[in-house]
Amino acid sequence: MIKSTYAATQPGAVAISDRVHWIGALDPSLRTFDIILKTANGTTYNSYLVRGSEGMAVIDTVKEVFSETFFKRLESVADYSEIKYIVLNHLEPDHTGALPELMRRAPQARLFISQRAQSMLKALLKHDQFEFTPVMTGDTVSLGDRTLRFLNTPYLHWPDTQCTYLEEEKVLFSGDVFGCHYCDARLFNDRVGDFRFSFEYYYAHIMRPFREYVLKALKLIEPLPLSMIAPSHGPVLRDRPDQYLLHYRRLATSALDSEIGQEKSLLIFYISSYGNTARMAEAVYEAVGEIEGVRASLYDLEGGEVAPFVDLIEEADGLLFGTPTINGDAVKPVWDLLSSLAVVQTRGKLAGAFGSYGWSGEAVRMVEERLRGLKMTVPVEGLRIKLIPTDEELDACRAFGTSIGRALIGDVENRIVEMVQR
Repeated sequence: MIKSTYAATQPGAVAISDRVHWIGALDPSLRTFDIILKTANGTTYNSYLVRGSEGMAVIDTVKEVFSETFFKRLESVADYSEIKYIVLNHLEPDHTGALPELMRRAPQARLFISQRAQSMLKALLKHDQFEFTPVMTGDTVSLGDRTLRFLNTPYLHWPDTQCTYLEEEKVLFSGDVFGCHYCDARLFNDRVGDFRFSFEYYYAHIMRPFREYVLKALKLIEPLPLSMIAPSHGPVLRDRPDQYLLHYRRLATSALDSEIGQEKSLLIFYISSYGNTARMAEAVYEAVGEIEGVRASLYDLEGGEVAPFVDLIEEADGLLFGTPTINGDAVKPVWDLLSSLAVVQTRGKLAGAFGSYGWSGEAVRMVEERLRGLKMTVPVEGLRIKLIPTDEELDACRAFGTSIGRALIGDVENRIVEMVQR
């Protein structure tokens, strides 16, 4: 147990076990990380030193501007000549900023990175003199009486990411996964303030787009006996680390499956200036509702906020967007929703667009391009109707809905609904 409540404010390393020390840095004043993340409590750059009977290993480093602090902490518990290995779980600059200087000071140290990190090392660090060993899941290195085992966990949140497991002490150095941007000098989850919001906010913005990879990583990690999870950012999780695995599985698991079973979920979003796009949406919704195996939901964007819709979209199989064309563009609520989808996995979802227009009708095509840009599949050409839809045009809307619904269940029609223009 750490004796000082604010041990990390001191220049020395902080013991997290008999053989493992935290040698990271605190950044309490940081308020924005990577442009997209707000950090009300700042963040930490966690680096760790593992001591074995035959040398030491450094797990990750820190952001370059904090190098001096990092080296002071390291020097308080080790000589550079003792460092046998340097392990990088992730090559992003906030984890590798001190690496060039560390390797200059410990030239004998062998660098270990994931297989996918090889092509990124030179590009990120602008050095080609580093020698390194690429590793995969199951590979190990020995420090004598301590063993490091590697787990390949790609896309959490870059292609190169991995975790490193200290077998004898049951400590998982997890990289970004299970981390958060929360700076508290007390370091440990059973000592710091309430960081639940930061933990879930971090998951939502960093890990959520890669939910399928989170679940794959959990299959590797869950069988491991764990005494502690030591992430690259935020508190060290020494109290009930298994609860954080369970929480990640809950966050990454679809709740919709238990609600609708094997049915496909189709969400229809629309906004309407004069009711014309609304009539189209209702006709589409009516037709889809008649297809067995599809559960359709209809939402007016004027009556809801974006965030809950993003949660729904993450679990849906298909999406339709209805928008009028105003000033040669789709309307702002539609763009607001589409721009929010960067935080969820949209690749492979079926999607489409429709809408009423008065003059030029560009909105439908513009939305379709955005859907394709998000790697969605657009199986049916967008439907545009000028001004008030006639009964015949509403039949075309129903045919459009039928085509989308059938595509969703794999019953693809031979014909494609033609765009209706008047």
